[in-house]
Amino acid sequence: MTAFTPLAIGPHVVQPPVVLAPMAGITNAPFRTLCREYSGGKGLFVSEMITTRALVERNEKTMQLIRFDATEKPRSIQLYGVDPVTVGKAVRMIVDEDLADHIDLNFGCPVPKVTRKGGGSALPYKRPLLRAILHEAVTNAGDLPVTMKMRKGIDDDHITFLDAGRIAVEEGVTAIALHGRTAAQHYGGTADWDAIARLKEHVPEIPVLGNGDIWSADDALRMMRETGCDGVVVGRGCLGRPWLFGDLVAGFEGTGSYAQPGLREVADAMVRHARLLGEWLGDEARGVIDFRKHVAWYLKGFAVGSEMRKKLAVPSSLDELRAQLSELDLDQPWPVGADGPRGRTSGNNRVVLPDGWLKDPYDCSGVSEDAELDTSGG
Repeated sequence: MTAFTPLAIGPHVVQPPVVLAPMAGITNAPFRTLCREYSGGKGLFVSEMITTRALVERNEKTMQLIRFDATEKPRSIQLYGVDPVTVGKAVRMIVDEDLADHIDLNFGCPVPKVTRKGGGSALPYKRPLLRAILHEAVTNAGDLPVTMKMRKGIDDDHITFLDAGRIAVEEGVTAIALHGRTAAQHYGGTADWDAIARLKEHVPEIPVLGNGDIWSADDALRMMRETGCDGVVVGRGCLGRPWLFGDLVAGFEGTGSYAQPGLREVADAMVRHARLLGEWLGDEARGVIDFRKHVAWYLKGFAVGSEMRKKLAVPSSLDELRAQLSELDLDQPWPVGADGPRGRTSGNNRVVLPDGWLKDPYDCSGVSEDAELDTSGG
């Protein structure tokens, strides 16, 4: 078995070198708790995307999203912003109030409400703006490590990842994660792992993490071997499957077999996930309602009829959820093929950008603090 070097994110050693990708509405404290439990506390688990304007203004929802469980170490926050001054203020706030131990910057989100403001995966095209944001973040972070997550570029005609990687090194970023797709691809097609290898060769000074099409522990190990990257970032592969992080530990450490829970065990995990959401939100009904989005992911591949799936989409209490799950054939084993792709698969979308965004990669005059989003969570 290949031995992989532990991943260093500033003073934090991540072993095995596995990171939970920030996902809007998913990677809140309850889901991070589940993933950490299955991994035995090994890995790095990042919050949902936090908008810098909302953080600086102490938006109520945002302050809820940055609450970490006492057992979360290190505490990892992902920030989104387009205004260097606001980003700097948010980072300084995190440092002064001891809100996190690691800051990740989002330059990878492809959703229209982000890119139409010039943020997320649109932003690295404006090289001076990217540099200014990274400079403010790193300068205000003090001893906290600052990392960034990005895509290959806006589309095949506007590739930015190599330039962005070099700027990141020059501005003192600690590590870079690359999703091997363009913004136009969204989550469609196949991730370009060759781009991850090229970035690693281009910026050997800092760790490079690979992201895209990691559906199993074997995929993660293969990505590491094929690209030479220093770690992996796992997103859609763990939807409805928090035990994937246990598999990743087993794969990297070469111990034991991978989890293949039967439906009874999956149902228990579903109830626990819903209960944790209720405790976090302070209301059982809100927790169960929020959990509904996870149901189809947990049940992927199991023989559950359409009528039963509809019933499982409407419970508003833990007792209702338990009762409906008890009607299933809970003796079903883990289904063949359930380890494959899950989550969004749409692709080849037109990227929504500010007017004239692509005319000049060095003209940032059209971007102002008004482009900041005022709510967090993606």
